[in-house]
Amino acid sequence: MPGANLMESIYIDKVVLNIGIGSNEDLFQNAKMLLEKLSGCKPVKTVSKRRVPELKIRKGQTIGAMVTLRNEDATKMLMKALEANDGAIGSSAISNNSLSFGVKEYIYFSGVKYDPKIGMLGLNVNASFTRKGRRVENRKRKRSKMGIKHKRIPDDSIKAYLEKNFNAKVGQE
Repeated sequence: MPGANLMESIYIDKVVLNIGIGSNEDLFQNAKMLLEKLSGCKPVKTVSKRRVPELKIRKGQTIGAMVTLRNEDATKMLMKALEANDGAIGSSAISNNSLSFGVKEYIYFSGVKYDPKIGMLGLNVNASFTRKGRRVENRKRKRSKMGIKHKRIPDDSIKAYLEKNFNAKVGQE
């Protein structure tokens, strides 16, 4: 729209796909294969930071796999994940400049068939949003602060962005 402030426009910073396997380390290879199949990128393992005896998890144990996507790959993956969720997202999924939701089974993704080696696994999708000007805080030379009002993106703006660019129905589960 003409006259709109370019600095107020929102874009996707990154999308993180995560599969938690708990104390069952046998599922790690399956989770890794699934994430590589969905994203085309090599996943990394997630490791527990502390001991949780109730869940039989010890410190340093592999508890999942994750992959981070940026730029075009992030946009494409978010589109696929929203499509797998029928484009419906609960309003509680949006908070603190991010969107978080789960896909119950990977076979909901279009073009992905059931693989008996992998079994049935679900995954978490976390998308982080930002605005132009964030680099000012992250660059090495002449680093500066970004204003808090510019950092914080209202949930309504994220909702409007998702509805406009991804045809998502926010507020419905």
